[in-house]
Amino acid sequence: MSAASLTREAVEVADPAGIHRDALDQHLQVADALWRFESAGVPELDAPGGLVVCGMGGSAIGADLAAGVLGARAIRPLQTVRDYTLPAGTGSDTLVLAASYSGDTEETLACFEAAGAAGAPRVALTTGGRLAEAAREAGVPVIGVPSGMQPRAAVVYMLVCALGCAAACGAAPSLRGEIEAGAELLRRLADKAFDEDSHPQRLALALHEQIPVFYGAGATAPVAQRWKTQVNENAKRPAFAAVLPEADHNEICAWERPDGLAAVFLEEPDQHPRVQRRIEVTAEVLAGAGAPVERVAAAGSTPFERVSSLVLLGDLVSVFLAVLDGTDPTPVQAIERLKAELA
Repeated sequence: MSAASLTREAVEVADPAGIHRDALDQHLQVADALWRFESAGVPELDAPGGLVVCGMGGSAIGADLAAGVLGARAIRPLQTVRDYTLPAGTGSDTLVLAASYSGDTEETLACFEAAGAAGAPRVALTTGGRLAEAAREAGVPVIGVPSGMQPRAAVVYMLVCALGCAAACGAAPSLRGEIEAGAELLRRLADKAFDEDSHPQRLALALHEQIPVFYGAGATAPVAQRWKTQVNENAKRPAFAAVLPEADHNEICAWERPDGLAAVFLEEPDQHPRVQRRIEVTAEVLAGAGAPVERVAAAGSTPFERVSSLVLLGDLVSVFLAVLDGTDPTPVQAIERLKAELA
């Protein structure tokens, strides 16, 4: 395979439903997400317990990415719940954001109901479904997300609205200016996606015959998880994610026999200097054992730009991997089959 397999025309044919176009349009989602959040009328409140975001899959990752963007700027806790139950002690001092793209995610609906019973202030983030109905019946603000996308493609909406809710409840400062300014970098990166030997093309070709393990640290830890799940859903391939420095205390031993694995380290300049040194040494150890190693530096000058630029890059890499395999990246038949069985 070569970059010739990843021309815009070839990707359009391989991805007729156009999930790659949603990725390329992430810069447009930024302003729309800000407008939708502000139009929803989420009230400002003092919530000492911080923000709890309830969601699954692509509807939950925005909260993880928001925590990465905030880092030490967070004033109060920001927790992501991927379950049917809320954290112990959730009550009137905690804002609960129920995020479900479809509005029918059973785990999120259960948490939304539990939050109401606990007296917690609530916000819904959805395209509609039972979540929107329940929220409107209860007088809960609903942040509307545009329909017609795959849930995982709405990542910018989920990230921006999680950051907005964090600011509204006093869990973090407002990052509106930083978010708005970040759209331009995403536009420039999208414009280069189909350049000859572009960064996403090169990474996809390097990982094509490998099972990738994505390593993050600090702000890039949730991004590594995003890359993993995008390869899972778009390329329909196994992929794994891990966090440094923890992986240096256990997982590194498994790389004595790489057995088809490739390591990808996601880096950004504000990482702890000892973590940065660990990345350098760990990459050397893995390469010395014969594993393919890629080191990927975040673009941008702000935490929002760095996190969102890496998200865009990973989304494009996952689509390009699907195209190289002759796989349609958009459908997720295994997930739909599982939902049908559970129903």
